[in-house]
Amino acid sequence: MTPWQLVTLLGAGVAAGLIGSVAGLASLFSYPALLAVGLPPTTANVTNTVCMLFQGAGAVAGSRPELRGAGPQLRRWLGPAVLGGAARAGLLLLTPAGGFERIVPFLVAAAALLLLRPPAAGAPRPPGPGVALAVFGVAVYAGYFGAAAGVMMLALTLSLPGATLLRANALKNVLTWAANTVAAVGFAVFGDVAWAAVPPLALGLLVGGRLGPVVARRLPARFVRIAIAVAGLGLAVRLFVQAWL
Repeated sequence: MTPWQLVTLLGAGVAAGLIGSVAGLASLFSYPALLAVGLPPTTANVTNTVCMLFQGAGAVAGSRPELRGAGPQLRRWLGPAVLGGAARAGLLLLTPAGGFERIVPFLVAAAALLLLRPPAAGAPRPPGPGVALAVFGVAVYAGYFGAAAGVMMLALTLSLPGATLLRANALKNVLTWAANTVAAVGFAVFGDVAWAAVPPLALGLLVGGRLGPVVARRLPARFVRIAIAVAGLGLAVRLFVQAWL
């Protein structure tokens, strides 16, 4: 790695960690940076997943105030997230993405639109088993096409009864980190990781991930929701063009 490549990965990591811990769009910065320093797409994808361990660690550490009292929810959904991450690693290592890329834009757009939905009124009801299945599905999805997986998880946690944006974002950070940890271990053992690129990108992701929740607390919740939704819709359009045109 040249000094310029190291600086590029470090800077991209900080930006990715920051935006990822708030909006779930980290790979929009980190993945292109890995391509820019010369890695082939599959190697970049695997390396990016391994580095995301550090973004998740920073984001979870920064989200501790919002996670107080969230133990019962996390215990209920960590299992499906971990199983989804394991399935994600196996699918990516053994099979190509194939035609799945064609439905990704619609999934991303749906998640972005859900973020614009106002909070539900009335007394909160306990979440049903469908939430666990949805957590598993999002974790698996991230293995085929990780872009905006965080947006999908945020839309899911934000739909839970009584959820605030900061609490939902904290839950998203933990669940995506759990799913990513299992996948990253599989990639580290069986995948083609570009280890020389890991230290600068991982350091940037750790720093950015730690700062993200701090920044989110200082921004109006409505502004953050709209900004994430707009970014998600923009990504959906881009993915639609790539997959269909």
